[in-house]
Amino acid sequence: MRVSVLCPYSLSTPGGVQVQVLGLARALRALGHDARVIAPCDGPPPEPGVVTVGSSAAIRSNGSVSPVAAGREVTRRTLDAIRTFGPDVLHLHEPMVPGPTIAALLGTEVPSVGTFHASSAQGINWYRVFGRPVRSASRQLSVRTAVSEEARESAAQVIGGHFWIVPNGIEAERYAKADPWPTDGTPVILFVGRHEPRKGLGVLLDAFAGLERDASLWIIGEGPETTALQTRGVPDVEWLGTVGEVEKAARLRAATVFCAPSLRQESFGIVLLEAMAAGAAVVASDIAGYRNVARPGEDALLFPAGDVDALRARLRLLLDDAARRAELVTAGERRAGQFSMERLAERYLPVYEAAIARGRP
Repeated sequence: MRVSVLCPYSLSTPGGVQVQVLGLARALRALGHDARVIAPCDGPPPEPGVVTVGSSAAIRSNGSVSPVAAGREVTRRTLDAIRTFGPDVLHLHEPMVPGPTIAALLGTEVPSVGTFHASSAQGINWYRVFGRPVRSASRQLSVRTAVSEEARESAAQVIGGHFWIVPNGIEAERYAKADPWPTDGTPVILFVGRHEPRKGLGVLLDAFAGLERDASLWIIGEGPETTALQTRGVPDVEWLGTVGEVEKAARLRAATVFCAPSLRQESFGIVLLEAMAAGAAVVASDIAGYRNVARPGEDALLFPAGDVDALRARLRLLLDDAARRAELVTAGERRAGQFSMERLAERYLPVYEAAIARGRP
């Protein structure tokens, strides 16, 4: 099968959708299918099998900033890439976002699968501004999928229709086999994410400041809150900025505890699965998007979102109780294996076949 996997977000910027697009294409190729990625890039393609269609500009979406590319030249390059490749099916991630996905949907007659990732009404308010055109365009999708029930509900509010639920995947072996980042033996708590209010990094810093345990906090990422959070002067914190995927995997592998304190607007806890695969014990906020992955008390400890004292108590528990920590690690590794990219590709094959059988509506 020949599959064009399209992403509206720049592959030069780390992001959950970008990781899914690249990982899925690799997994499809490993299964013997010909999969090509079409997406914006702000530089050279990150790997073989990628066709770039232009550089990106930042827009605000889902409480974050998204690097998208749109315009006539992006449309032309997208349609040229599709015509040259001749796919059997288009897989459009976030198909209603301006750029290559919507261009492919409206500019070709190739059967299409549209996958919706966002989980909050805030993230799709701009869909409502263009409500009628968006609903009209969505009718061109052969099949609709969502990565979680929350993502399905959010998309259905705007465009309606039936959705298949196909969860995200991870390249579990890459994290499980990563060489751990060197440490001095001090327990490490790790945060990975953009520094913006919805990610809850301030909650983690407050909890860590009163932890009263011998531990270090590694913070990967940056964003609009970085400077303000750094000025708090919390000791034993290492601000790492943006790191590459190899370093991220190495630091996940070295972490004692991984913490995801998001307050809202998470449709699927992909970073939790990455941490589980790497062998870190996971503490996360008790929000719907994370419950899709983390089963409370079984493969992660959850705490009420925004509750500093509850988070601090769970961090202390895992730092103090090696046996409980080991239980979570073992369960987490099993859980991560259930969401491998190989399984994701296998789940999508019948979806693609259904889209091809249906054709364009």
